[in-house]
Amino acid sequence: MRRRRAAVAAGFCASFLLGSVLNVLFAPGSEPPRPGQSPGPSPAPGPGRRGGRGELARQIRARYEEVQRYSRGGPGPGAGRPERRRLMDLAPGGPGLQRPRPPRARPLPDGAPGWPPAPGPGSPGPGPRLGCAALRNVSGAQYLGSGYTKAVYRVRLPGGAAVALKAVDFSGHDLGSCVREFGARRGCYRLAAHKLLKEMVLLERLRHPNVLQLYGYCYQDSEDIPDTLTTITELGAPVEMIQLLQTSWEDRFRICLSLGRLLHHLAHSPLGSVTLLDFRPRQFVLVDGELKVTDLDDARVEETPCTGNADCILEFPARNFTLPCSAQGWCEAMNEKRNLYNAYRFFFTYLLPHSAPPSLRPLLDSIVNATGELAWGADETLAQLEKVLHLYRSGQYLQNSTAGSQAEYQRLPDSTIPQEDYRCWPSYHHGGCLLSVFSLAEAVDICENHAQCQAFVVTNQTTWTGRQLVFFKTGWSHVVPDPSKTAYVRASG
Repeated sequence: MRRRRAAVAAGFCASFLLGSVLNVLFAPGSEPPRPGQSPGPSPAPGPGRRGGRGELARQIRARYEEVQRYSRGGPGPGAGRPERRRLMDLAPGGPGLQRPRPPRARPLPDGAPGWPPAPGPGSPGPGPRLGCAALRNVSGAQYLGSGYTKAVYRVRLPGGAAVALKAVDFSGHDLGSCVREFGARRGCYRLAAHKLLKEMVLLERLRHPNVLQLYGYCYQDSEDIPDTLTTITELGAPVEMIQLLQTSWEDRFRICLSLGRLLHHLAHSPLGSVTLLDFRPRQFVLVDGELKVTDLDDARVEETPCTGNADCILEFPARNFTLPCSAQGWCEAMNEKRNLYNAYRFFFTYLLPHSAPPSLRPLLDSIVNATGELAWGADETLAQLEKVLHLYRSGQYLQNSTAGSQAEYQRLPDSTIPQEDYRCWPSYHHGGCLLSVFSLAEAVDICENHAQCQAFVVTNQTTWTGRQLVFFKTGWSHVVPDPSKTAYVRASG
C-alpha cells in the first residue's frame, strides 16, 4: 500500500512537470480565459446509458452560470429557485477515500460552455500569485485523501513552502456516476471541475482569516483532457475530534471562537448570507491552531424561497425547526441558522464546556444552549464568545476563585526541575502536567489543588492568549540551571 501511494504521488509530480512543459511549448491556450469569454460548442459525447448529451450540457451550463454569478458578486434579485437536493444534514456517511487514477477522455457534449474566468485582479483583494510555473519542480508529493469530487495532495514548492493541491478525482463519486450515466468522460470532467472552480471563486471572494487562503491555480493539459484545473491553497491539518477532546480547553475554545468568527463573516459576506450544506468536521482544517473552512463547493448563497412558514422547515437528524417566511418570500435567516445549528451539533457541544474554568461555565452553557435552540443569530453568538475571550485573557474570571494560599513558595531564578513529573488532564504535554496560567497566583492555586504538586516551573513560553506555560512537579530533588525558566518550590515548615 505504501509503495502504491508513493507511486501515485510520484506519478502526480511527473504529470505536473510534463504538463507544465507541454503548456509552455505547445499549449498557449491553456492559460485562464479572459473575462467575458463566451462558451463555445464542443464535440459530441459517446452514447450514454440514459439522459443524453443535451442533459449533460444543461448541467454544465447550470454550474457555469453559478460560477459566473458568484464571480460577479452574488445571486442577485433575479436568482431562480435553488435546486432541491438532500442536504448533507440528512445524508448517510459518504464512500471511503478512493485512489485517483488516470482518465480516459471522451469528447465534450454539444453546447457545453468553456471555462469561466478564474478569480484574478478584478476580484476583491490581490489575485492569485502562483500558477503553472510554480508546479514545475515540486517535491515530496503526498496523497492526502479525496471525497466525492476532489483529490488533495501535499507538495513542497521549490522555495520550500508546503502547499495543498486540489484536483478532480478521476476515480471519485461525481465523475464516476456521471460517466456511467452519460458515457462522456471529458464532459463529465468539466461538470465535476466546475465544482472545483466554484470553490476557487468562493475562496477568493470570501477572504477571511478563517477561510483557507487561495494561493493560485493552474490550467494544463492532462492525458487527453485539455485544460484540467488544479488549485493551490494553504495547507492545513485535518480536524480530528478525538484528538481535540484530549487537548487543553484553551485550544478547544480557540477553535470554537474561530468558528464563531467564520459564521459571522458568512452571515454578512460580500455575496450575501452563505450556508455550508456540508458542515462535517472534515470540511475544515487547522492552521496554526486556527479553524479554517476548506471545502466550499457545496456552499450556497441563495436563501430558500417560500410562500408560507411551512416552506421554511430546517431539518436535522435529531430535530426540526420552522423559521418565518418573510414578506419578500424568503425564509428568514435560514442560511445563517443552518450554519449555527451545525456548529452546535458538531463543535460547540463537544468542545466548549468540558474542563473549562468553573467561573466561565455558566456563560459557556448559555452559548451551547442558545445555539442548540437557535435562539441567537451569528452576531450574538460571536459577541458572547468574544466576551468569554475577554474574561479569560484579562484574568477577570479569577476574581473569586484564587483565595490567598497559606502555603509559601521559594523562588529559584534561572532554574528548572527536569524530572519529577506527574500527569494531569488536560495538559499541553502528554508526559507531564503542563498548564497555562494568567498569573503567579493562579499557578500557586493550581499547585495547592493538586495533591501531588510540591513545586512548579514557569517557562518563557506563552499560549495564543498570552498566558504563560507552567510545569507542575512532585518535588525538587534535582534542580538544574536554565536561564529561560524560574522554579518555585514549596517552603518547608
